[in-house]
Amino acid sequence: MNALYSPSDLTALGLSLRLAALTSVILLVLSTPLAWWLARTRSPLGPFVEAVVSMPLVLPPTVLGFYLLCLLAPDGPLGQLVQAFGVRTLSFSFSGILIGSLVYSLPFVVQALQNAFMSTSVGLLEAAATLRASPWATFFEVVVPLSARGFLSGALLAFAHTLGEFGVVLMIGGSIPGRTQTASIAIFSLVPTPSVVATRMGSRKPARFGSKKAPNPPRPASAPARAVRDAIRALVSGSDQHGVRPTVTG
Repeated sequence: MNALYSPSDLTALGLSLRLAALTSVILLVLSTPLAWWLARTRSPLGPFVEAVVSMPLVLPPTVLGFYLLCLLAPDGPLGQLVQAFGVRTLSFSFSGILIGSLVYSLPFVVQALQNAFMSTSVGLLEAAATLRASPWATFFEVVVPLSARGFLSGALLAFAHTLGEFGVVLMIGGSIPGRTQTASIAIFSLVPTPSVVATRMGSRKPARFGSKKAPNPPRPASAPARAVRDAIRALVSGSDQHGVRPTVTG
């Protein structure tokens, strides 16, 4: 057991599980009103908001992480704002990677809830209104039970996506053991380099700078290469016999 898992590996796994659980719970709370508005609105701003929410699906994780790092840095807009409330910094901290995970996994939860809300029958909502049910009672007693699968799929997608994310977390939090080093970053740090692989496979050690290397033996030419070489030799010998040297133009 000790040979397979070190205490640092278990710490990174626990950090990833805590990050994924918090991200899933917070996103369910934040995405529910947004998804409900997108599912029911007729405002011309609806498509624009959907495009903004879907941006993390288009941007590469490292690019998104770099933009968020610029915002969360001490001299960034959001970093300066939180410093006014006594928060020292958000970059390279657990709070910073939590914010990055919320932004990165937001589209998965919003789209799952939006599809579930859109599949809810309008007739049921009108029937609840005729029975003098308040909008809050209609939502929690009619819409939420009918959209249970959407909530479940959104939570699972957010949890799995956060558990395996790498680029965003690495850009915002770095690889600080016990603070920002998640399981994916810990696994990446254990990947052997080419020199380590060569050593383990029993190959010779890489030559040091300035050391002499034995010249590699010439490789035998293939049949097509020999045919091209013989044709060039014949062309050159024929030109020499007529007193003409071949020239290269271009």
